[in-house]
Amino acid sequence: MVSDAVLALRQVAETVHKTAARSAAEDTLLDAAERLLVDVGYSGITTRRLADEAGVNHGLVHYYFGSIENLLVRTLERFTERLIDRQRAMYAAEVPFIEKWRTAMRYLVEEDVRYEKVWLELQALSWNRPEMREHLVSVEEQWRTVLTEAFSEPREKLGIDMPLDALVSLVVTFNLGIIVERLSGITTGHADLLEWIDRFLEEQWQRR
Repeated sequence: MVSDAVLALRQVAETVHKTAARSAAEDTLLDAAERLLVDVGYSGITTRRLADEAGVNHGLVHYYFGSIENLLVRTLERFTERLIDRQRAMYAAEVPFIEKWRTAMRYLVEEDVRYEKVWLELQALSWNRPEMREHLVSVEEQWRTVLTEAFSEPREKLGIDMPLDALVSLVVTFNLGIIVERLSGITTGHADLLEWIDRFLEEQWQRR
């Protein structure tokens, strides 16, 4: 006879296996959703197309996430978690603020285009789905927290006569404007604007 201890160990092993299998399937679906949001946008995503892209049974979309909208929001949240960890590390580095700003702008216009497409696709989706807005607001607040921490000291050193919350809002809306235009294929004046800001920050920093 199989002892109770052995049966218990088998049950634990089966649970661990099921948990690992579910985690792997969820990650596969999230990866597929990320690709599709970039390549075809939310309007081109159906449950079956997403499942086909991930190579899993389409029933798993609702079984694991409840709805395709929940899955798409989780895709954004997971993507955001990765980038926020990166941004916090960047702003914590022992280098002049101007170098951090330059890195952030390189991310904005070169390296984060996939994330920006996902972010704007889901913002648009939430306009007609109020139940999604709370999640999108939470993501936005995470970014604002990072920027608030990052700009607090430079604002003081540069003598910027603007409340910190207002400065953060200015940076957020500046970034959004750049993102929207670049996703629409518009880059007129962007390089000149970024160059002017870079020069202004460097001059101001040297005066302090």
